[in-house]
Amino acid sequence: MRTIAAETYRDIDFSNAEQGPVIPPETGKTKISIRLDNRVIDFFRGQVELMGAGNYQTLINDALVAFIQQRSMLEAVRQVVREELAAPQAIPRASYPQEAARDAA
Repeated sequence: MRTIAAETYRDIDFSNAEQGPVIPPETGKTKISIRLDNRVIDFFRGQVELMGAGNYQTLINDALVAFIQQRSMLEAVRQVVREELAAPQAIPRASYPQEAARDAA
């Protein structure tokens, strides 16, 4: 790792400076502090190293978004299956007595 020498003192006037972040935060994202297992961090950092570029935090976010989407898809499929099972079943045409007698003749 390269060491950087401290800059010499300069007389800078901050009286007109604005407080706040230099770069505005992205919309739709919130900065949080979270505790994760070391193996989770190591896994995602390893993935970044394998790819040769990227950000492990972005990979963690992508994994969480994929989990939410998968969960939503599973819930949608389960709902459709529930609705299909709850719907009255159609009686096959051969089960009607008049048609069964006509087909036999």
